Amino acid sequence: MNSQNHEPKSPSRDTTGAWIKILAQYRQPRFGRSVFELVVTAAPFAAFWAGACIFIMQGSWLGALLILPAAAFLLRLFMIQHDCGHGSFFARRRLDTWTGRIIGVLTLTPYDYWRRTHAEHHASAGNLDERGVGDIATLTVDEYHALSPARRLGYRFYRHPVVMFGIGPVWVFLLKQRLPIGMMRAEFLPWVSTMATNLAIALVAALTIWFVGLVPFLLVHLPVVLLAGAAGVWLFYVQHQFEETHWSKADDWQFPKAALHGASHYDLPLVLRWLTGNIGVHHIHHLASRIPYYRLPEVLRAHPELADIGRITLWESIGCVRLALWDERRGRLVSFREARKLLAHQ
Repeated sequence: MNSQNHEPKSPSRDTTGAWIKILAQYRQPRFGRSVFELVVTAAPFAAFWAGACIFIMQGSWLGALLILPAAAFLLRLFMIQHDCGHGSFFARRRLDTWTGRIIGVLTLTPYDYWRRTHAEHHASAGNLDERGVGDIATLTVDEYHALSPARRLGYRFYRHPVVMFGIGPVWVFLLKQRLPIGMMRAEFLPWVSTMATNLAIALVAALTIWFVGLVPFLLVHLPVVLLAGAAGVWLFYVQHQFEETHWSKADDWQFPKAALHGASHYDLPLVLRWLTGNIGVHHIHHLASRIPYYRLPEVLRAHPELADIGRITLWESIGCVRLALWDERRGRLVSFREARKLLAHQ
């Protein structure tokens, strides 16, 4: 798959930015639909969570089975929180903000802190000179080879699947998001949001533990959060860490091109597409982040030429795990093994 061969047919190849105007017509959410999406996500989550807890309290193995769908619906709740952060779920600032904040107590994600870092991610995605905020750390081949052996080992450790998708979610959701180190200078709101979210989490957890007990609570909620978190990290990884993604230096970086070609179209099966809130249509989301997630399929139906840009299937996405370094000369992500071969031929 070569993104160079899948530029949209209309508008022309030289006017990628024109898609921003075309996609603006899909930005308006439908209030009734948004309420419906919230209800059909929150209610099943609560039911599966409660069911898992009840069965575990009774010593039944069925409780473990219900943890998986509970995690799936918590992931979907995060996608609603994500849309609220972009102001696209209700398109009513106060309603989006408080919906996102309440969901953040369940997802262990302080809304205002996350919204700030995620906005920086959208503003700089694909810019080699502005890496480091709200994204997965990615080095170029030359940068990696310039590191000391110890730091190379550290980067390889960071990019290992067990760390990225196993230890990573534990670090992010249980530890990192409890204290937004490094954001005090930016503004005070992320700190207020984080501390308020921590307090709300503690109060909700204490009340729930009072009802069901400490052990059932931990046996249900920790796996639910960490499974949903691991799935979320995987999605975020695949959406930007695919072979023919787009990176460029600041002088050459252009938002429309970086958005459309630096994010993938993760073409998932229908059920997974629904559970993940169409987040796989990520190239369109980056180009027009104010489009509600439930209208993204509408965009693809109306403009099928966008579907092939950066498209990867579920099976193809497994191969993305080996990609770790950006090769500036070839303009694509490569594995550590490929990087060694490149160095040997220089």
